[in-house]
Amino acid sequence: MDLGIQGKTALVLGGGGGLGSAVARALASEGVRVAVADLDPAAADRTAASIVSGGGTALPLQWDLSDPSITTARLETIAARLGPVDILINNTGGPPPTPAHGQSREAWQQYFQSMVLSVIGITDAVLPGMRSRRWGRIVTSTSSGVIAPIPNLGISNTLRLSLVGWSKTLAREVGVDGVTANIVLPGRVATDRIQFLDEQKAARENRPIESVRTESTGAIPVGRYGLPEEYADAVLFLASQRAAYITGTTLRVDGGLIASI
Repeated sequence: MDLGIQGKTALVLGGGGGLGSAVARALASEGVRVAVADLDPAAADRTAASIVSGGGTALPLQWDLSDPSITTARLETIAARLGPVDILINNTGGPPPTPAHGQSREAWQQYFQSMVLSVIGITDAVLPGMRSRRWGRIVTSTSSGVIAPIPNLGISNTLRLSLVGWSKTLAREVGVDGVTANIVLPGRVATDRIQFLDEQKAARENRPIESVRTESTGAIPVGRYGLPEEYADAVLFLASQRAAYITGTTLRVDGGLIASI
C-alpha cells in the first residue's frame, strides 16, 4: 500500500526512546525525511544513524521540551536541512510514578511544561505552514491512563488527559485546511519505560518482577506486551495520506487491555 507520504518531512519528539524511535524508523521506511528530537543527544543520534544506515534521511536534534525558548531555532534548522514540518509526532517522556495527592506545585508546573505546553507550543509553531500547504498530520501519543487511570501515575493520568481535549478541539479547527489531529494510546508496550514501571511496582510491593509481568500480561486479552513496531505501524497510518478522513479520534493500541467500550 502506498501511504502517500514519500518526500514529506516529519518531526518526532522523543525520537530516541522506544516508541519514538520505532515511529521515526517506520516513517523513514516510507521515504519520509525525519527530524529525530530527544533530550538525550546520544539516543537521537542512534535512531538517526539506524535510519541513515537503512538508506533514509534523518536529522538528530537535542531538544529539551522544558525549554520553550529553543523551539524557533530548532524548527528553523529542520526547515533548512529537511524542509518544513508536514508530520508532527508529539511524544513526550512520562513523569515518575506518584500518587495524585501530595505533589508539589513545582512538580506539577515542571511536567505541565514538558508534557503539555511544549506539545501545544511546537504544534502552534508548525501549524501555519501545514495550513498554508493544505496538508498536515499531528499525532499525539498519550497513555491508556487517559481512559482508565493507572494507579500511582497521578501526574501522568492528569496531564496526558488534557492533551486529549486539546487535540479534539484542534481537529475541528484545522480539518478544513487538510490537517488532521489524532491521539494514540499505547497500552503495555515493551519499552524501557514499561520495564521501569514494572520494576518500580515490584519494589513497592516487595515481589519478583516476573510476578508483576505475569499479572500485567494476564490482564491483556492477547496475552503479551506489544512491540514498539506494532505501535509505530498504527501511528504511521494516521500520519499517512490514506488516513485523510480520520481526525479528532483516539486510537487504542493496547492488545485489548482497556476494558471500557
